[in-house]
Amino acid sequence: MRIAVLRETAPHERRVALVPLIVQRLVKAGHEVAIESGAGEGAFFPDAAFAAAGAVVAREREALLAGCEVLLAVQRPPSSALQSLPAGALVIGLLHPAAGDDYLAAAAARGLTMLAMELVPRSTRAQAMDALSSQATVAGYAAVLVGASRLSRLLPMLTTAAGTIPPAKVFVVGAGVAGLQAIASARRLGAVVSAFDVRPAVREEVQSLGATFVEAAAVTAEAEGAGGYAKQLGEEQQRNVLLAIGKHLPEMDLVITTAQIPGRAAPRLITAEMVASMKPGSVVVDLAVESGGNCALSRPDEAVLDHGVTILGPVNLASTISQHASLMYSRNLLNLLEYFVKDGRPALVADDPVTGPMTVARGATALAR
Repeated sequence: MRIAVLRETAPHERRVALVPLIVQRLVKAGHEVAIESGAGEGAFFPDAAFAAAGAVVAREREALLAGCEVLLAVQRPPSSALQSLPAGALVIGLLHPAAGDDYLAAAAARGLTMLAMELVPRSTRAQAMDALSSQATVAGYAAVLVGASRLSRLLPMLTTAAGTIPPAKVFVVGAGVAGLQAIASARRLGAVVSAFDVRPAVREEVQSLGATFVEAAAVTAEAEGAGGYAKQLGEEQQRNVLLAIGKHLPEMDLVITTAQIPGRAAPRLITAEMVASMKPGSVVVDLAVESGGNCALSRPDEAVLDHGVTILGPVNLASTISQHASLMYSRNLLNLLEYFVKDGRPALVADDPVTGPMTVARGATALAR
């Protein structure tokens, strides 16, 4: 099977779909791997490392794509690249199927099959392929570092000749993969951590990491939807959530918000009035900014200062730790390929429990999402 990887062109994107370690495994399994020259530069993987792993390093993109059977990507490959692929080729990446544009329809008209990595099912079988979880792990860790770098105080308790400095208080809103990693990272840095989530099932996970779980009347079993994700709340429950968060914010130094609902805009959990109640010098890091934001004042890729509070809206935070983010994503892709490739060839079945939900274009049909 001929596999190709292009240099990513999306803004803020430094990751690469395959790293040399995974290229080596694919080549050993009998596949041909071609990498566009410079594809690994943003993640500090030079062309020489790919060549040593057995990949062909190509400088001409069109020649690389002409014989490609499977194109692996982090973000959407550019439309021009899709036009250079042969009909019947398979494209796998974070394809933004809910974008509402004609990208997938054009790919289907070209005769391409598209698998969206953000649609990997939340199941035991597909866990090792779950790119959203692997990248959320990186983002949760990075969010703590970004927030700590903008704080007006230290995170850990320190006993010095100048006296004792109390630890900072960190509040994590949303205890999914990113939130749990943020809790663990803040605890490792010595902060006192609390967390909130509308799903009662995550209480034990939060407490097992040494954080305090913030209670609210809206925390009910009904708040958990399919796949373990949070779902949209009713108006009364939403008011209770805002009340619980609003009461907790004034004493916090660093707030990290991670709450998102699949297929919907991120829930608005921190209002402008809540920000005004926070301590001057405190920081909010909104990881949901790309889907609308949990904080009313956050702006994509901007730092907003309001009432002495810094609100950060980092975009594609996982990409800032590009080497390990690439390694984890690359392993997700390898696990997916090993799942559906049989005897060296792709064997995709329409009703397969893993690849079926991921398929957003097949031949001449773009599938609605």
